Amino acid sequence: MHCEVCGQPIVGKPYRVIIERAKMTTCARCAELGSTEWKPEPPSQKSVNLRERDRIGTTFYIKKRETTKVSEDIVITEGFGLLVRRAREKMGLSHEDLGRKIAEKVSVIKKIESEKMVPDQRVAEKLERFLGIKLLVPLIEPKIPNSSTQVNKTVTLGEIVKLKDAKWRNQKNESDH
Repeated sequence: MHCEVCGQPIVGKPYRVIIERAKMTTCARCAELGSTEWKPEPPSQKSVNLRERDRIGTTFYIKKRETTKVSEDIVITEGFGLLVRRAREKMGLSHEDLGRKIAEKVSVIKKIESEKMVPDQRVAEKLERFLGIKLLVPLIEPKIPNSSTQVNKTVTLGEIVKLKDAKWRNQKNESDH
């Protein structure tokens, strides 16, 4: 423990004195600067210091946000930022107004509009409901045709070489006659 006045380590018994209306723990030498000794109050439920109260209070009120991604069978529409911005402007709302209406931060709204952030499914659904736009669309996977049922109709490089070779021979034979 160190003296709160001079900063030196306290050797022996610490003195609790009042110096200029401040309760301080001091060494024997600095205790002469103060008057009347005070006794520390035992900690009780009612007298919790401010720092500890803040720490305790925030643990109860912080609610972790569920980070729900967009499910695998649903995707966000391309150009979602422009859709959100146009719908917001059409309704005559500022970023702050929209954020307040859907209970999201202004920074989140701005990032979504600039497409620096892709909204999770929960935020996208809020935006869809409030703005009356469609952001989430079902994923439609393109069907890959079976190679055995469909004949490949593309021309290969080998076929091109054969055609060019045949054409060249025909031209050579015609010029020889």
